Amino acid sequence: MVTSGDCEGDTRMKLANDERAAVTKALTDYYRAFSTLDAQAVLPYFHEPSQLVSPAGVVPTPTRAAVAAAFQPIMDGLRARRFAKSELINLHLKRLSISTVIAGGVAVRLKTDGHELERAGVVYLMQKATAGWQIATVVIHDAEEVLRPE
Repeated sequence: MVTSGDCEGDTRMKLANDERAAVTKALTDYYRAFSTLDAQAVLPYFHEPSQLVSPAGVVPTPTRAAVAAAFQPIMDGLRARRFAKSELINLHLKRLSISTVIAGGVAVRLKTDGHELERAGVVYLMQKATAGWQIATVVIHDAEEVLRPE
């Protein structure tokens, strides 16, 4: 589930409703794929190359195989902690260029019993590619420091 807010400043760079819907759908579909805990399922949502940034450091993921290799241990750890699904809430979008959008929100991970497992702030740098909007960069950060509307 992805819920969105509005993060538009300059009307010259306003994200059109159809593009907003396309970026939101890409992220919703990505969260659905992630929730399967199958590293292969998330691969179509990543641009080649991409990168993952977290408090642990920067992981370059130049290929989809590298994305799968980075995600598999994370997914294995979540499976062991009774993970059920992830949801993206408080989504804010801002167009940076004709082919780049920044998306920020909070990722909420739920356990199989419905209780919250954890939450984190997330920022996605989305790149428009032939296949549609894809994740070029993921930044994981403290949930309290979320991207806010301008």
